[in-house]
Amino acid sequence: MKKKLIVFFSLLLVTVTYGQTVRYIYDTAVNPDSINLVSLKHERTFLDVKGIKSLFISENKLIKDSLFTAFRAEYKEDHKKRDKDFKSLNAKKELEPSFFENYIVKDIPGQKVYYYDKVAGREIFYQEDRPLKWEITDIKENQNGYPAQKAVANFGGRIWTAWFTKDINISDGPYKFSGLPGLIVKLEDENGDYKFDLVKKIKIQNAFEKPADPNAKQSTRIAFNGDKAALMLEAGKNRRLPEGYEKGDKNFGGSGHDGMRGGGMGEGRMGGGKMGGGRGMHPGGNNDNGTFSMPAVGLGSSPLRNNESQNPIELK
Repeated sequence: MKKKLIVFFSLLLVTVTYGQTVRYIYDTAVNPDSINLVSLKHERTFLDVKGIKSLFISENKLIKDSLFTAFRAEYKEDHKKRDKDFKSLNAKKELEPSFFENYIVKDIPGQKVYYYDKVAGREIFYQEDRPLKWEITDIKENQNGYPAQKAVANFGGRIWTAWFTKDINISDGPYKFSGLPGLIVKLEDENGDYKFDLVKKIKIQNAFEKPADPNAKQSTRIAFNGDKAALMLEAGKNRRLPEGYEKGDKNFGGSGHDGMRGGGMGEGRMGGGKMGGGRGMHPGGNNDNGTFSMPAVGLGSSPLRNNESQNPIELK
């Protein structure tokens, strides 16, 4: 009996340990306009490490995806309740914008980096094909509460300075950055347009795990934008017309000829803001157990999406 209990608790310990995710929270500062002198925009980003895998995601995208998933599930069968019940969620404010409208998944031991995005409701991804070549210096300083060592790399058209600590024996870091003998606790580019500072480490149970999407389109880094445009075009062609639509119906902006011109639907227009479809972690605030209280947010498109393309983290 005693032997059985030992085996049981050993298996339980393994299950609990494997199910735990260590979340590294970074205060991320972004300059939305590298040409003009403007204030840096701050948002929190998460590096969730579980076993040999990690996921990088911004808190604001996490909240948006979580809210959208809940919203879609709740009103799947009864769309008439939408306006009334959605107001009960206090969802009147615009969702906080994010500069990181994507997921980045890493295979830590293999140093493989995968970049995931979503367009027209379909997932698209590529594997990063540019290995980071770090120059590790002898300079050592305390950074964000950890003894750290300086390293420099040229990536995406920017010179990056990273400070890593061997006190956290994980070869990983924010965004696509990894490959150093320790966790990156501070990272910034030479112009100060992007800064990542580790502020907290927590353990959480049942964290988000990006589900496998059998319909995801695999692309390459070079062809990525072209493939995204093709998916948008395909979605526009396959878009179903609203219920009750008839050719030439003036209520839908019809001109009496093809019903697609004029002030209504507009030929070739792709409506709506970008919404991720993944399930979320625990959205919102800043509790030690890794859960996050839900803020009052709306489902509008992100106003920083244009700024992201104006001052992208990768210039080439």
